[in-house]
Amino acid sequence: MTMRLPSALLLLSVLAAGACTAGAAEAKQRVVVLTDIENEPDDTQSMVRFLVYSNHWDVEALVATTSVHQRAKTASESIRKLVRAYGQVRENLLKHEPGYPTEQYLLSIVRDGKAALGMAGVGEGMDSPGSERIIEVVDRNDPRPVWVTVWGGPNCLAQALWKVRATRSPEDVEKFVAKIRVYTISDQDDSGPWIRRSFPSLFYVVSPGMGSLGAYHHATWSAISGDIFHGRFAGGDFSIVDNPWLDKHVRAKGPLGALYPMTEYLMEGDTPSFLGLVNNGLNEPEHPDWGGWGGRYELYTPHFRKWFIEPETRPIWTNAEDEAMGGDGKWHSGNKVTIWRWRSAYQNDFSARMDWTIKSRAEANHPPAAMLGHPDRLSAKSGERVSLSARGSKDPDGNVLSYQWFYYGEPGTLALSNGRTGAPLKIENSTQAEAWFAAPKVARPETMHIILAVTDQGAPPLTRYRRVIVTVYPPAP
Repeated sequence: MTMRLPSALLLLSVLAAGACTAGAAEAKQRVVVLTDIENEPDDTQSMVRFLVYSNHWDVEALVATTSVHQRAKTASESIRKLVRAYGQVRENLLKHEPGYPTEQYLLSIVRDGKAALGMAGVGEGMDSPGSERIIEVVDRNDPRPVWVTVWGGPNCLAQALWKVRATRSPEDVEKFVAKIRVYTISDQDDSGPWIRRSFPSLFYVVSPGMGSLGAYHHATWSAISGDIFHGRFAGGDFSIVDNPWLDKHVRAKGPLGALYPMTEYLMEGDTPSFLGLVNNGLNEPEHPDWGGWGGRYELYTPHFRKWFIEPETRPIWTNAEDEAMGGDGKWHSGNKVTIWRWRSAYQNDFSARMDWTIKSRAEANHPPAAMLGHPDRLSAKSGERVSLSARGSKDPDGNVLSYQWFYYGEPGTLALSNGRTGAPLKIENSTQAEAWFAAPKVARPETMHIILAVTDQGAPPLTRYRRVIVTVYPPAP
């Protein structure tokens, strides 16, 4: 591997390498949840998972809302019930990782939105404890963005934005909007399209449309577990998102697991809204087009489809395609692939965290630390050797580690076709800690994303990642 960097950039790269090797902790994301909990079991399921990952982010609000599936009521007491069960297991969770918020704190940030559907709950006199809490959170003197994860209808967010626009200068409105990141599970009322049209600079991740017209069938998020019901796709391992697996790995584990309901439609349809915020070394929340556990999305204005509520008028982060080998040994491509390709990793991870609610540290497995022996940004000219190193990776439980280096072709700018014959880029020693590849021929500078997946041999096996972005330059004339 040949580095061609100015001295100042080289110094930054060396410092970055040190950070990778040291495993420097990333800043937590600030998170607000809007949930139409009690409309069906999957919101409750997602809240169980959310709580056992709650040390990965700063939870700022848990708001009960309406949706097209639950039009005239909110159910904040159902959130409190789950938080109280979490309180029973928090001390045990802290034996495994630090940073879990207290039951008292989480109870203090539970709110209700307006018990009205969509835009009928937006406008003069429509403020609610939930919408006021959103304004309070965004206004706080904290430079970090606020992720609003929307599991039902987003009219509580719409009301917060409506009020800010009605009471503040255009400049202050833009500052407010610039701090918000939204990930919605399709459109579960008519306020989502209004938000996107009215606030064109708002960072918004969504597969648009109402479920009654078939939008859920086409939505990226359905790949969490919708192989049979909504998504009707192949490639993922359905056995690890079905009720028998959930009985063994979730429901049988303590007071919080006991509240995880049986699946009626699909498991945890709302979980993708926060799964990409887990600090696993792969997820890059500010870059939905880079892909991660919550899926991959690209920024464009989609053309109108019959399940949209109205035509989209601006670019949004929306459906993108990946291609990956499925558990059936066949290649699959489509927007669903962007989530189910990580399914075994995120399900094993959830199972381990449910173990943490009831087991001692010695009895449970913990994720490995994936490290790089070099910066996470590299450069090379066509034909040059690019060396990759996972030096320093380790496992807190002393388990043996396995390594997998692979080219994630969809992010980045370089187009390489696999021709259905295998991986488009051959990485030598791809299952070893030290690997390499020859930089492909390019006519102009191109970027490539190389993923390191480090998996331990514990029970269940757990995976952490590192992403290396390689810029490939044409050979010198």
